Amino acid sequence: MISITALFKSKPENKEQLQSMLNHLVTETRKEDACVRYDLHHSENVFIIWEEWQDQPGLDIHNNQPYLLDFIAKSESLVSSPIQVYKTVQIL
Repeated sequence: MISITALFKSKPENKEQLQSMLNHLVTETRKEDACVRYDLHHSENVFIIWEEWQDQPGLDIHNNQPYLLDFIAKSESLVSSPIQVYKTVQIL
């Protein structure tokens, strides 16, 4: 199992637009075969996606999906800092 945490810090004026784009990304990603979990969380202007993937090949397929690449390109101007992505391993 592969775990990913992605953090998006929205510019205040772009919060609703970014959330709409994230909602679409989550909906499409959950359709992928290797996706175990893809949950969107929110606190003020910060959005967090918590992901779990069956394996690296499935994550590689996800990372090349047109809707993800489109999201990354379009969201760059909506965030106040670069998107942070952490690939983690569960300890306990």
